[in-house]
Amino acid sequence: MEVKILTKNGINFLIPFILITSCFALWGFANDMTGPIVKAFSKIFRMSVTEGALVQVAFYLGYFAMAFPAAMFIQRYSFKAGVLVGLSLFAIGSFMFFPAKMTGMYYPFLLAYFILTCGLSFLETSCNPYIYCMGSEDTATQRLNLAQAFNPIGALMGMYIAMEFVQSKMSPMTTEQRAILPDTQFNILKDNDLSVLIGPYLGLGAACIFLLVLIRLTKMPKATDTRVNKSIVRAFKELLHIANYREGIIAQFFYVGAQVSCWTFIIQYGTRVFMEEGMDEKSAEILSQKYNIIAMVFFTISRFICTWFLKYIPAGRLLSILAISAIGLTTGAILFPDRNGIYCLVGISACMSLMFPTIYGIALRHVGDNVKFAGAGLIMAILGGSVFPPLQAIIIDSGITIMDISATNLSFTIPLISFIVIAIYGHRAYIRHYILSPDAEDHV
Repeated sequence: MEVKILTKNGINFLIPFILITSCFALWGFANDMTGPIVKAFSKIFRMSVTEGALVQVAFYLGYFAMAFPAAMFIQRYSFKAGVLVGLSLFAIGSFMFFPAKMTGMYYPFLLAYFILTCGLSFLETSCNPYIYCMGSEDTATQRLNLAQAFNPIGALMGMYIAMEFVQSKMSPMTTEQRAILPDTQFNILKDNDLSVLIGPYLGLGAACIFLLVLIRLTKMPKATDTRVNKSIVRAFKELLHIANYREGIIAQFFYVGAQVSCWTFIIQYGTRVFMEEGMDEKSAEILSQKYNIIAMVFFTISRFICTWFLKYIPAGRLLSILAISAIGLTTGAILFPDRNGIYCLVGISACMSLMFPTIYGIALRHVGDNVKFAGAGLIMAILGGSVFPPLQAIIIDSGITIMDISATNLSFTIPLISFIVIAIYGHRAYIRHYILSPDAEDHV
């Protein structure tokens, strides 16, 4: 299977596939180490959940801001050049955590996250369509799912590092205890915790430099990396006539918002449940992160299983089936006040495993030579990860309860709405591709 989906016109893309797939694992590490850090920042700087969620705003804003510049860059140069620039910005943003720590202030960290994710935007704008082009269009969605299957492996490592080398090594003082500390003692505590927090990011920067050198020294084939002289305005006029693409951007926006929300606020959800069981705050946070890691294990295993299923089940249909399953599990997370809700959140991750690459693959059908700009639009849709977490955090901070359902539980109505949108997109994509004619697929 691997040889077939990595071959085009007699050219085998195994080595380029391995190198580019390494980038998927690297940005998975960064993405999913960041979720638990939201809670850590809230404690370190004595902030509300909403203020802590600004980390996710800065993180995903970088994706949005740099997607089109990245597309124009790789349109003029190459996918490989885009990857090298992405890794460079990724490394710079990671190393900026050290001077941010020296300031002792929160906002320099947001700038570091923004620069880091400008690099991620370059990487995803380059790597996703590059993988898409490493073979025939018929196997593109399957190939993207295979590459993306290594993303959660990096994510698992990120979650583990966040738990073992950040959360467990920070001071055990609770949020309430920190709030009453004198400024001198608080600043000493803050400086110590920030020293713990930046360590993994410095290591991440070093890993970026290593991979950058490796890719720079490797000859990457250009058979799939053609340069097209076309204006961005003309390209997007053509793209907006393709229904799969238009709706794919919307679906991707909602998906990324749901994913980031579920993985960020499982910590708050679990902490509430475990503290109600009598556990102290730090132990509750660490146990919640363990459930987050279990969720990522389910996500990883499910990604490989779903990639196999794509050989037999149309992409749109499988996407809608998993989205409907996620709707049911999210409803459970809202209604259950105990550990059953956490189990539902873990199950949601298995349903989400297929969604990003499958939406991406469906949206790129029939985009032709506009693939680089089309990829940029889909990466801009990652902005959903910047929009949805603050909305969910506002609900959590409000403390509102309805029919004895806590604010934390109610906040998961945000991803619930997202999964409804994704289910509709998957169904419509299936109808276009397998029921209507190819011409109708492009315009309905």
